[in-house]
Amino acid sequence: MALAMKVVCEKCGTGLPADATHARICSYECTFCAGCAEVLKGRCPNCGGELVRRPTRVATPPGGAALA
Repeated sequence: MALAMKVVCEKCGTGLPADATHARICSYECTFCAGCAEVLKGRCPNCGGELVRRPTRVATPPGGAALA
């Protein structure tokens, strides 16, 4: 199962495309921008989990099928 790549920060609405390096995510895939994650002191307000840098994803993976 692939990681859900939410496209906006859950706190401020900043855009977080799949290639964003400023996205932060918890183990439940709650997603925040780096600025909001800093304000939240690295803790997810939904589950209390650690917010870490989300891996990036390229628009076209090997094999050529475009991702939404």
